[in-house]
Amino acid sequence: MRGIFRSIILSTALVAAGSGTFLQSEAAADDAKPSINPKQILNVSHRGASGYAPEHTIPAYELGERMKGDYIEIDLQMTKDGELIAMHDETLDRTTNGTGLVKNYTLAEIKQLDAGSWFNEAYPEFAKPEYAGLQVPTLQEVIERFGRGERYYIETKSPEVYPGMEEKLLEILREYKLIGKNAASSKVLIQSFSPESLLKVHEMDPTIPLVQLLWYTGPAVISDAELEAVKKYAIGVGMNFNMIDQAYVQKVRQHGLLIHPYTVNEQADMRKLLDWGVTGMFTNYPDRLHQVIKEKKFK
Repeated sequence: MRGIFRSIILSTALVAAGSGTFLQSEAAADDAKPSINPKQILNVSHRGASGYAPEHTIPAYELGERMKGDYIEIDLQMTKDGELIAMHDETLDRTTNGTGLVKNYTLAEIKQLDAGSWFNEAYPEFAKPEYAGLQVPTLQEVIERFGRGERYYIETKSPEVYPGMEEKLLEILREYKLIGKNAASSKVLIQSFSPESLLKVHEMDPTIPLVQLLWYTGPAVISDAELEAVKKYAIGVGMNFNMIDQAYVQKVRQHGLLIHPYTVNEQADMRKLLDWGVTGMFTNYPDRLHQVIKEKKFK
């Protein structure tokens, strides 16, 4: 994950975001789904249960669902012919046997690639023969597999590289009736490091709940003004978990925003973050987080 936030948020968001906010009253939150209910902890399957299966493949998403993930996270890239696919990187090299930029290949060409064998080689302890030869799924294929019964945490990756990405995304979400009448009824959360991308989505449909992603290279610091700017268009923020502390979490919460750090794989870190007051987190091991959340409920 990457992005630049602080240099543009005050100049862009304060002017363009408008005055609407999706945060619900406490009474409404009691009845809300995990997406916007601060009293429930969100367990997000990061690229699926990607600790156990090749990231952004149907088996990884299936495992995430079975391991009690509340949301499937889907990173989006866009093909040469304008199709949205599930892939983290702008290049094919790391997670397929292809090479080069996604934007230079058609969907048909990408469908010829092997998106699973790399995982068997990198993680032999979790290798399975059926992972070899897996295809890169399109966003539509993921939704068709899991339907409206699942929830989707979708990231617009490198939207500046893919003109029209947001329009295509909303077209698909509307086609499959995943956008609700309000934030509480939405089947999706949309996240991005790009405030411009989120503001574009917000302008096209202000009912969709949004999350502003942040990246820190040192101890995280965020101002009240920045948090209020985010609050004009988003319901929460997400950031690399190892750069925040309890004071940061509490400051975000005091501004009425949700906070979903990434990518938290050790149970000790999960417990610490929950103690600090986060409202959810991304993990490659949703079964581990599910266990920690269960433990917390029984205390």
